[in-house]
Amino acid sequence: MEKEKDGGGWVTTKQPRDLTEAEKQKLAEDETCVSDFKQNKLELEAKKNWDLFYKRNSTNFFKDRHWTTREFEELIAESREGKQKSLLEVGCGVGNTVYPLLDASPEIFIHCCDFSPRAVQFVKEHSAYDPARVNAFQCDITCDDLTNNIAASSVDMVTMFFVLSAIHPDKMLQSIQNIYKALCPGGLVLFRDYGLHDHAMLRFSKGHKLSENFYVRQDGTRAFYFSTDVLSDLFIKAGFDVVVNEYVYRETVNKKEGLSVPRVFVQSKFSKKIAENS
Repeated sequence: MEKEKDGGGWVTTKQPRDLTEAEKQKLAEDETCVSDFKQNKLELEAKKNWDLFYKRNSTNFFKDRHWTTREFEELIAESREGKQKSLLEVGCGVGNTVYPLLDASPEIFIHCCDFSPRAVQFVKEHSAYDPARVNAFQCDITCDDLTNNIAASSVDMVTMFFVLSAIHPDKMLQSIQNIYKALCPGGLVLFRDYGLHDHAMLRFSKGHKLSENFYVRQDGTRAFYFSTDVLSDLFIKAGFDVVVNEYVYRETVNKKEGLSVPRVFVQSKFSKKIAENS
């Protein structure tokens, strides 16, 4: 496996993480998927489950994502020809990407949306919320038209950090196609999400598997674990070009339990073809 360390201490690679024999056996033995009835119920209650998640955790669960500008320098690149840069943050949660980015890039305007109305309300209640720089709105990107809130082909960049994995695989392509409409020709999607064989994937006990690489947590929220091949296929089908598409991982140590934990993400950039006008 060819590896290269990036500036944040993560290792980048084109290949998925090698599994131990015990890990291979664990995945092979977990063949039974959750019943269709329960899966349909989870899909119908997806918004409610995420809203309850934010009700329980308020703004305290996720840390602010100060790493985004290190990993994606485009977020703080100077605007061209004096034009204000615009960004769409999909799955904004309570603003853990939005507010660090407003500080790091004073010229940027951010549109941000989330499935959960409660999460969007937390964004709007933040002391730094300024309608002159932020447009926060509730949206289901699997079916809602983003151009009801954003002009078509108008945003320079879209960030998708740990959001596509929460969407049912059957609805992922439509979600990406909806994002495509809002992005200007030549614009970029900046992406990070859970990767195949991440430690969180291997921790699921039997009874949590929904389909291949797709699992449900105890609270009813769901997580898909991407291979780079699956991810590139989705974005190519939606009309994008692949700029970068890699696994990033590192071993993190749980000192209390004396465990070395392999975290695996996929980190990618996709561009909208310049020749396209919509």
